[in-house]
Amino acid sequence: MNLRTERGMALLVVLLALLLASALGASLVLTTSSETIIAGNFRTSIDMSYVAAAAAERAIAELNGVADWNAVLSGTVRSTFVDGPPGGQRRMADGSTIDLDEVVGLANCGKPRRCTGAEMDAVTSSRPWGVNNPRWQLYAYGWLRDTAPDATVRSSGYVVVLVGDDPAENDGNPLQDGAGEGNPGAGTIAVRAEARGPRGARKGVELTFGRPAGPRLLSWRELP
Repeated sequence: MNLRTERGMALLVVLLALLLASALGASLVLTTSSETIIAGNFRTSIDMSYVAAAAAERAIAELNGVADWNAVLSGTVRSTFVDGPPGGQRRMADGSTIDLDEVVGLANCGKPRRCTGAEMDAVTSSRPWGVNNPRWQLYAYGWLRDTAPDATVRSSGYVVVLVGDDPAENDGNPLQDGAGEGNPGAGTIAVRAEARGPRGARKGVELTFGRPAGPRLLSWRELP
């Protein structure tokens, strides 16, 4: 065999080996990077679940001290935990934004804007109570870390807490807490807490609680 041909074959084998090694190295880097991102997203998702639950519990404690829930349901009274006007955008550390008006619109009628009365009265699979559908109002909103001035909370989560009338009521007025023994939702309020994090992470809970004989948690479910 010609010596030059043998050298050419050896060079080809070396190049193929280098190409294979490069492909394996790139694949390993991509796999490691993807696993790191997935793990980070999972941790953020778990963090947002805790953030939403903590925001809901804080809201319950504060609402229990409000004498007139009608003022809360109409949106005239809000939590002491707010970070500015009840609307507009808030910017996350990663550059993404949270629009408070969009959060309210999506909760009330599934659209990223303020809804008309007819849209909020509409019977849907998620809001089947018609005129008794809750009119979700902004109650508390801000960075969870701001709830602890001593910096013991280090979460990056932004929380939005909405309140509404208990949909079990039958008085046809979702801006007032029903009265009377014949109203099954009297003395009960609904709370919806959402937590937003980096890279679009979002978790939330929705609950109802009453206080005829002290605060009682009546229902609790995670939002989809």
